[in-house]
Amino acid sequence: MLLPEEEDSNIIMLATGTGIAPMRAYLRRMFDPTERKKNNWNFKGKAWLFMGAPKTANLLYDADFESYKKQFPDNFRYTKAISREEKNPKGGRMYIQDRVLEYADELFKMIEDPKTHIYLCGLKGMEPGIDEAMNAAAAAKGIQWSELRPQLKKADRWHVETY
Repeated sequence: MLLPEEEDSNIIMLATGTGIAPMRAYLRRMFDPTERKKNNWNFKGKAWLFMGAPKTANLLYDADFESYKKQFPDNFRYTKAISREEKNPKGGRMYIQDRVLEYADELFKMIEDPKTHIYLCGLKGMEPGIDEAMNAAAAAKGIQWSELRPQLKKADRWHVETY
């Protein structure tokens, strides 16, 4: 689960709980001045973090991410899904797969760009929900997710670390 070397890559990150750890490292590399200088890597692409947590108090590193959002509004988006505090459109708990569906058009515009990489990290139980959301979002664009996901993986653009 390494970041691509190209500074103009686009990065979509989907994380729950402690799955935020690699995403935090990626975002520090992208946006922290000390890290940028140390790594000689000046991120120019678009990064979008989808973070899921049960309650707002469980959002790890939230202040850091909010700060990056303010400092780099053209390069970073931060979307939260707070399952015990927010409701999805069907009245159930809000999970990151609900946010994926909410922003499906924008996400798939990014995914259509060969410079876009997707990172998924967190509990293994999140995978089926993300797959279902991606399948629905892809179908709305006339794309078969079951065919696209293996293509993304083969192109080293789909990165998953769940436990």
